[in-house]
Amino acid sequence: MAKDLAALREECLQCKRCGLWETRHNVVFGVGNEHAKVMFIGEGPGENEDLQGEPFVGRAGQLLDKMLAAVELRREDIYIANIVKCRPPKNRDPLPEEQEECIRWLDEQLEIMNPRLIVCLGRIAAARIMNPNIKISKEHGQWIEKDGRLMMAMLHPAALLRNPNQKPEAFEDFLRLKEKLDALED
Repeated sequence: MAKDLAALREECLQCKRCGLWETRHNVVFGVGNEHAKVMFIGEGPGENEDLQGEPFVGRAGQLLDKMLAAVELRREDIYIANIVKCRPPKNRDPLPEEQEECIRWLDEQLEIMNPRLIVCLGRIAAARIMNPNIKISKEHGQWIEKDGRLMMAMLHPAALLRNPNQKPEAFEDFLRLKEKLDALED
């Protein structure tokens, strides 16, 4: 295991554990505050993320930034990673075997960073990290404890772009996150 995030990132950039490496432009390792109390986890990079090598930089990322700002958080306050580090072709869901190979990188990121809170963005991340049977439309915004960490599933920003009438309930989830972060400060 790498001793720090920089070493782990360098190892990850060379990854060929699954077939996704063959079509990627960039490994999308993760970005943000390495000492953050909260890590956001998405399912995997989309086209913009693959081209830029950074998670959540497209339209969904812009919405995520706005929602963070609405609760007085910035990307510099959090860390953002994904289940898989390479873009699945045509933005399809990552296959179980791709998730299985790639989850090791995320596990090491979590081990090194040790965030207190985890926010899973979308069904794929929540099912992989929190509960394989999660019903995100019903269970988002609820804190659970698992592996010594508090975790919450949120609706994925891309889903909110497709269904904007869910934005108010998603904003409530961000308020719950801010409330929990503030409680950790006390």
